[in-house]
Amino acid sequence: MYDDDDDDNHNYDIESWRKLPVFIQAEVILKLVEHIVDCIPKEDSNASSDYEYALFDHHTSSMMENALIIPAKIAGIHGVELYDIKMENAVMIRKAAHEIIISLRGLQIAGFKEIEYLELLRKEIEILRPLFAEWVKTFDPYDYIIDRWGLFNPPGVEYNDSIPGDDLPYDNNPSHDDFDTEED
Repeated sequence: MYDDDDDDNHNYDIESWRKLPVFIQAEVILKLVEHIVDCIPKEDSNASSDYEYALFDHHTSSMMENALIIPAKIAGIHGVELYDIKMENAVMIRKAAHEIIISLRGLQIAGFKEIEYLELLRKEIEILRPLFAEWVKTFDPYDYIIDRWGLFNPPGVEYNDSIPGDDLPYDNNPSHDDFDTEED
């Protein structure tokens, strides 16, 4: 039976994801992106053209959005057990990091002057990459539901594998005739 002391014995830290090296590095990236965004000329400043300002705005907005996604998804993954859900979110983290790199190149092409910040951000993302890869290795591939799309199944599990109990008859849409109703 449930014992009230069980929670105390587990000593579970609900925010332990904040201590993960991958999360700490994600926060470093977010702070650096915030700093780069602050360096961008504002509309009413002396940006050389409306076009240059629009490019800066586009790339910094994209960078900021992606820099926010990374720590949010790391925290979200911590709250789920299923391998396929963890892997789906891991892909979003990888995509966000990749899109930040693309935006860096876009800023550079648009004429962003503080190139040293762009290089620093590239280095910080490169630091994130192996931390991320090692963290993903900790996901339990045996805690899963089958991904019928076939993208996020653990090794050896196919999208069309059967699930125990799949062969049991079950009607999702019972009609009134399926229920015994006696009128008194």
